[in-house]
Amino acid sequence: LAQWYYETGGNGWGNNELQHYVAGNQGNEQLAAIKDGILSIIAKKIGETVYSIRMNTKESWKYGYFEGRMKLPIGIGTWPAFWMLPQDFEQWPLDGEMDIMEHVGSHPDTVHVTMHMEEYNHMKGTQKTSVNFVKGVQSEFHIYALEWTPNYIHGYIDGKQCFTFANDQKGDKKTWPFNVPFLIKLNMAIGGTLGGKLGVDDSCFPAQFEIDYIRVYQK
Repeated sequence: LAQWYYETGGNGWGNNELQHYVAGNQGNEQLAAIKDGILSIIAKKIGETVYSIRMNTKESWKYGYFEGRMKLPIGIGTWPAFWMLPQDFEQWPLDGEMDIMEHVGSHPDTVHVTMHMEEYNHMKGTQKTSVNFVKGVQSEFHIYALEWTPNYIHGYIDGKQCFTFANDQKGDKKTWPFNVPFLIKLNMAIGGTLGGKLGVDDSCFPAQFEIDYIRVYQK
């Protein structure tokens, strides 16, 4: 985990989420652990508080092919994501967000790939997104990837392209903020505007989001 750092705190994270993010462990409870080469991000309810993990790469990249092999958690209320935000992030959605894999436990076989920016975002209902039916994402590992170039962004699941968004070449940050270095993020939210649409079933705890690897390729 030397190439990552934790984000910590509660406060809903802008989406009325329930979890409180901690730096690897909460007391004796290890919530980010590597075993047999697999990173597990675990969300657990201790007392009345839900604890989970949100982590970023220390390194940032501008353009490339970003790939993760992962198995998604089971349970209504879980909301894991493999995504990217700018290194110099100040304002959402103006600065841009790239969601390579987003999953909501209440819709087990559905995976979202989404780009957010000032003109196109879920607050306006204009986000650039693809919703993909992928069977077995909670029981087996699948590969989620993003190809990001100056001209387009493509999303892939298991090597099959499932999303495309082209640069309109207007040089307008509101429609293409994807020309600066971005960090990779991994987290598991609980509840909130998307994750909690059908509530949170406490039987999901401890929920486990397993990551085999994250790889970055650049030409």
